[in-house]
Amino acid sequence: MEKALHEALDDLQKAAKLEKGKLLIVGTSTSEVIGEHIGSAGSKEVAESIWKVLREFQQKTNVSLAFQCCEHLNRAIVVEKEWSQTHRIDVVSAIPIPGAGGSMAALAYEKLTSPVVVEEIQADAGIDIGDTLIGMHLKKVAVPIRSKVKSIGEAHLSMAITRPKLIGGERAVYQTSQNEQNCH
Repeated sequence: MEKALHEALDDLQKAAKLEKGKLLIVGTSTSEVIGEHIGSAGSKEVAESIWKVLREFQQKTNVSLAFQCCEHLNRAIVVEKEWSQTHRIDVVSAIPIPGAGGSMAALAYEKLTSPVVVEEIQADAGIDIGDTLIGMHLKKVAVPIRSKVKSIGEAHLSMAITRPKLIGGERAVYQTSQNEQNCH
């Protein structure tokens, strides 16, 4: 499982180029990882294994991590207090536990330096282990990332990066290397 997650994160990093100042949303069903129905058999041991790999990835890239809670906490997010303050995100009153928040979010709340829970974020990229539906926490426009890794344990794996919206019309230019046209 850890090897597959390392490989998936390498594929994500190739596409996302995550670094300091960027945010990665992580959604995880530890139940799905062990082959059970989402929300039915949470595992602190699985969460610990995933945490270990994510922390190594964070230390290598300096990306900030965010952990999505389950629907019992309305898919709120666990982040570092410093990140929420820097980005002026309101904190809510909730502490995730395995039965209300999920095993991964509960572990993140336990392991982060100064954890808080927030309702909404706009992450630069995301990894969804077990179809936990992280899309609501990604910036617009989300672009799926295909990895050679299709699952973590028994859980389906989805990943996404985001890009700026392409706005304008037929005269719009999206790359600085294109000839700029006079708009007069």
